[in-house]
Amino acid sequence: MNKNQFKNRHPYMFIAPAVILLTVFSIIPILIAFVISFTDLNLKGLADWSTITFIGLENYKELLSDETFLKSVYNTAFYVVIGVPLVIISSLSIALMLNYGSNWLFSTFRAVFYMPSITNIIAVAVIWGYLYNTEYGLFNYLLSLLSVENIPWLQEPTLAKLSLIILAVWKGIGINMIIFLAALQGIPKSYYEAARMDGANRLQVLFHVTLPLLRYATFFVTITTLIGWMQFFEEPFVMTDGGPLNGTLSIALFIYKEGFQFSEFGYAAAGSFVLFIMIIIVTLIQFKFRKSETEY
Repeated sequence: MNKNQFKNRHPYMFIAPAVILLTVFSIIPILIAFVISFTDLNLKGLADWSTITFIGLENYKELLSDETFLKSVYNTAFYVVIGVPLVIISSLSIALMLNYGSNWLFSTFRAVFYMPSITNIIAVAVIWGYLYNTEYGLFNYLLSLLSVENIPWLQEPTLAKLSLIILAVWKGIGINMIIFLAALQGIPKSYYEAARMDGANRLQVLFHVTLPLLRYATFFVTITTLIGWMQFFEEPFVMTDGGPLNGTLSIALFIYKEGFQFSEFGYAAAGSFVLFIMIIIVTLIQFKFRKSETEY
């Protein structure tokens, strides 16, 4: 009996390091942040804990009336609604094109499309900053050849958001492309052979064979991409710092500013949990509308 109990401990011994790391570096900090969100913790409170006051839901109530936070929610929704479909469609289209061949040319283009996703965001920001420069940027230079006046890519709120979306889409295509490529190469060739024998053309094969069999990969990419864009941070942080006029301020950047620039840690923690709840709700909606599984 004791021997069987000892054997039953082996799985727990193997997962214990991962559970401990997850608990120490993820679960406990989340719980601490949740408690902090109900206080007025600031820089003074870090130095003297006795000055920290429990204020209940005041931080959350203030968020709902904070114009800057509401602006960041609108901006984040703008990023998600436009950016997520663009990333999915672009990465899927590129994966479909690259799946047609396996020679050195196709392998080279796979590396080319994947490179932006592993490139340092600071280096990317420097290069794209020059591209977007109003006076001597490459984009405006090319447009000037067509007699188009200089466009203030990062100086007008809506245009700045679109400019950041273009940058983020370019940078985010690579990883999703690899996922789609792996899914495409996992589709049995017999399905395509059966479709050709039935007289299906390429479009019919695409819409009735390929895309339905990519449903699981598409669902995974949609969920991960949606979560990533709801936490949109790096691009507005390094390119515009949320400007102009908070026109590119995302929720994640708002939380960063409140916590690390203004030292309002309780308020920032409340904002982070509002974002957390939004992500959970959107994810649950995605699972709710997921189509029923089919065998193939």
